[in-house]
Amino acid sequence: MPKKASVRKKLTRRELRDLDIEIGFLEGVVRRDPIFVEALQLLGDGYTRRGKYDSGLQVDEQLSKLRPDDPLVLYNLACSYALTLRCEQAATTLIRAVELGYKDFAWLLKDPDLDNLREHPGFEKVRAKIRRLKINIK
Repeated sequence: MPKKASVRKKLTRRELRDLDIEIGFLEGVVRRDPIFVEALQLLGDGYTRRGKYDSGLQVDEQLSKLRPDDPLVLYNLACSYALTLRCEQAATTLIRAVELGYKDFAWLLKDPDLDNLREHPGFEKVRAKIRRLKINIK
């Protein structure tokens, strides 16, 4: 079964231009301060919105080194792995994000960035982890 990229709203020419300007600005900020977490987060999001998934993955990997126990950072890293068809790594990272406290399970189950992962057998491990946590929460 062929893999597909995440389904995203098509951006207008103006939105693409504005996004490119934002990305360029953030790249400059990050060049000057490579540990500026908020700028990295915005840059990673910009790359993903622009469809530059490999660049987004590099930023998310950098963020995961700066904040290795941040569940949202790990969730975003899992999304980047899924978008770049690294589904085993996506599943493992997503499980770690859940273990560290990521709890927006409703979004996790419909986030288009995770579409490739949901088609992968590794996603069943994620579902099992969520089921176990829900049982423990109640």
